[in-house]
Amino acid sequence: MRGGVVVLTGVLLCTLAACGSLAGREDAAAAAAARFGASLHASDPARGCAALAPGTRDELERSAERPCVRALPEAGLPTAGPVRSVDVYGAQARVVAERDTLFLSSFPGGWKVTAAGCVPRAERPYRCLVKGG
Repeated sequence: MRGGVVVLTGVLLCTLAACGSLAGREDAAAAAAARFGASLHASDPARGCAALAPGTRDELERSAERPCVRALPEAGLPTAGPVRSVDVYGAQARVVAERDTLFLSSFPGGWKVTAAGCVPRAERPYRCLVKGG
C-alpha cells in the first residue's frame, strides 16, 4: 500500500503545482513555441532542432535527406509572430501565433514541437511544412 500512497502523493503535488494547472501548461506550451520561433529568427538551427519532438526531427531529416541543422532553415517556416491563443488537451497543445500554427507534445523534459508551419484547411487536417511521421 505504501507505493500507492507515494504515487498518489506525487499526483496530488503535481496537480497543485503548475504542471497540473491548465494555465501553467498553456504558458509552458506558448513559451516552448516562442523559443522555437526565436531560434528560427536568430538563425540558430541547432536550438530549433532541439525544440523538435524526436519523431518530427527524424521525419524532417528523412524527407530532406540531410541533418536537421541543414534541413530546418530550408523548410520555409514562416516567422510565427506573437502568440494569439493556446489550446491544451492532455499532453498535446496547439499554439496559434500571428503567422503560424504549431502543435506540441509534452515530454519529460518539457514541450516539444511536433508540427510547425501549419495552415488550416476547411474540414480537413492542417497542412504543415514540418511534421512528425
